[in-house]
Amino acid sequence: QLGPSRVAAYQLQAALRDQETAVRGYVIAADRQFLVPYEDGRVVEQEVSATLRQLEQNRPDLLDDLDAIELASGSWRTNYAEPAMDQVTTGRPTPIAPALTEVGKAEFDRLRELFALQNEKLVNARDAGADELDRTRSLRDGILVAMLAALAVTIAALAVLLRGALVRPLAALAAACRRVAEGNFGERIVPRGPKDIRGIAIDVDNMRQRIVDELDASRAAADVLDVQAEELRRSNAELEQFAYVASHDLQEPLRKVASFCQLLEKRYGDQLDDRGLEYIGFAVDGAKRMQILINDLLTFSRVGRLNSTEADIDLDAALDAALSNLATAVEESGAVIERPADGLPTVKGDPTLMSMLWQNLIGNAVKFRREGLAPHIVIACERGVDGDDQMWSFALSDNGIGIAPEFADKVFVIFQRLHGRDAYTGTGIGLALVKKIVEHHGGTIRIDTSYRDGTQFRFTLPVNADDTATPMLEGSTT
Repeated sequence: QLGPSRVAAYQLQAALRDQETAVRGYVIAADRQFLVPYEDGRVVEQEVSATLRQLEQNRPDLLDDLDAIELASGSWRTNYAEPAMDQVTTGRPTPIAPALTEVGKAEFDRLRELFALQNEKLVNARDAGADELDRTRSLRDGILVAMLAALAVTIAALAVLLRGALVRPLAALAAACRRVAEGNFGERIVPRGPKDIRGIAIDVDNMRQRIVDELDASRAAADVLDVQAEELRRSNAELEQFAYVASHDLQEPLRKVASFCQLLEKRYGDQLDDRGLEYIGFAVDGAKRMQILINDLLTFSRVGRLNSTEADIDLDAALDAALSNLATAVEESGAVIERPADGLPTVKGDPTLMSMLWQNLIGNAVKFRREGLAPHIVIACERGVDGDDQMWSFALSDNGIGIAPEFADKVFVIFQRLHGRDAYTGTGIGLALVKKIVEHHGGTIRIDTSYRDGTQFRFTLPVNADDTATPMLEGSTT
């Protein structure tokens, strides 16, 4: 606080000098304007004295100087300033008594001496404070250097201790972990060092043991899978043999049964009664249905099992092929088929299977139509399924008899029929084949039970990797 004290002391001294100058000017000129600095100086003197007394409250020696200055300033005003101003008549300069002038000069000289003494003591106090600060800084620097030296020694000692207590055990643990990571799963990790590091080593060794156990279990499972794979290969080979037998050895007798029954009907038909002709018709129909069933079973079993053609499929071309195969049924039923205005996309897969997919779905819609109502089939397509733009979403809707919601999953099971053979022909394999084709190509299929105007099949297929466009396809009538 010595800096503010010095400033306040200079302000106090300046205020007293201003008062002395103002009194001298007023005495000489008899102009009351000279009293303004005097009054202002009195106000500043009082304010600065209070401030200085607050700043120096813990320094009695400096307060003594302030007391002496206040006493001397009061004496100067009492013995000179106020009597001199009382002798002046405003507007009429009048010389004052020389004796009073001498008193004023002596009083203010005393104040100047006190000013000099006050300034000297403040300077000495400042210098003493600076010396004390220098000593404190030197002591602080010495203590800091000593602390740094002690810290360096402590760090060095801790480094030695840590190397022995932590670094070496950690290095050993890391080396053991690296050996395990390189495939030496049989090496046990031995706990060493402090408790925490031993705990980590135990945890890592337990993890190693779990990995060993999992590997043993995986090897055992792999052995079982190898055995099962061999069994599956053998079963597939037997299934291939069965397919060959079914396509040749089983169908040939059926063709002969149908042919000879038809020959019997042709040659001896006029000799048979209606019941006999009916029996021959049953035999021929049964043989033909058995042939169709065998062919459908062979087709179903071969989907995804034999090496199928993998190519870019224009689904419009696949749909055209299916409609060509169904041309007679479509024409006889008067079916109207709406296709996407922008065409169907190109996907990766087997063209023959895709034609079978369309043929079964459209044939199903034509077959299960409402009596007296021409089938109306709508095909729609858009890219994106539940936010996944890597899948195409297809919908095939009809205005047929529909499928009850409780049978929405059952219709995709092989041999599951919702109607008798006398009502609708078929083997019960068509929709099961459709599901197998879609899943073989990486998609899914379901029946939309919220559709009420007939049946709506919804299925998905992956987007071709080369297809970067994102068209939104809508229907148009063909």
